Amino acid sequence: MANTQTEYIQHHLTNLTYGKVAPGTESCSGSVYEQAQWIFAECPQELDGMGFWAFHVDSLFWSGVLGALFIFLFARAAKQAHAGVPSKFLNIIEVFYEFIDNQVKDTFQAKSKLIGPLCLTVFFWILLMNAIKLIPVDFIPGAAHWAGLEYFKYVPVVDPNITLSMSFSVLFLIIAFSIKHNGVKGFISSLTLQPFQSNNLLLQIILIPINLVLEVVGLLAKPVSLGLRLFGNMFAGEFVFVLAAAMMGYFQFVVAWPWAVFHLLVVPLQAYIFMILTLVYLSMASAKPEGAAEK
Repeated sequence: MANTQTEYIQHHLTNLTYGKVAPGTESCSGSVYEQAQWIFAECPQELDGMGFWAFHVDSLFWSGVLGALFIFLFARAAKQAHAGVPSKFLNIIEVFYEFIDNQVKDTFQAKSKLIGPLCLTVFFWILLMNAIKLIPVDFIPGAAHWAGLEYFKYVPVVDPNITLSMSFSVLFLIIAFSIKHNGVKGFISSLTLQPFQSNNLLLQIILIPINLVLEVVGLLAKPVSLGLRLFGNMFAGEFVFVLAAAMMGYFQFVVAWPWAVFHLLVVPLQAYIFMILTLVYLSMASAKPEGAAEK
């Protein structure tokens, strides 16, 4: 484990990484790897020696576990649903379901059987991944260290690989919804015939490359901003928790407890923002272009 405050902070913000170290990389013991090997990194130099193909095992593990927990809770709620008086558990689930269902009805004007379950999944999955950060920062990493793991970061949304993978999944859905509701021709037109338009055919052809660059940049900016917004907010919160834990004595509680109470609002808010922006983007992708004939 870390000895100084700086090492402590770096340790708690480092992922358990499984990757391929390049030949010539210095190991934690001081020896040098003569051949490329797949290993779990146990020190900074081994992390630096890994290339692109390195996996954050802790982030993948916790996002998978919390996703499975979401499926279990809602499968249980579905089995318990009946016409009689609902239990407290079902009442809570129904409140969230009705809230998200109202958001979908108010925002998404097209018809889709996927959009409701998608928004429900996005909200609760991110809510669970955000909420796990309220566990004391030393509890899970300390247990992992006792089990022989040098690094173990347990908040998936503090890893940009997780938030960006979710947001780029939204990008693929945006493209799919646009093609489904407007056709391939309509999707291509949305990238090439706006924002600059002209009734002159020659000028319209000249404007196509300009429109394409602007629209592609705008299309890619949506998932990048969506993922980085969630990562930035959650990373900042986690960093404050780690800083508080690195303090001495009662200063830990003076900083950590008010920040934890504040995060009771931040945790669901960030899940809601990601969900509502996903809903808005998919609604925009499903909308008919201006002037399109109604079928």
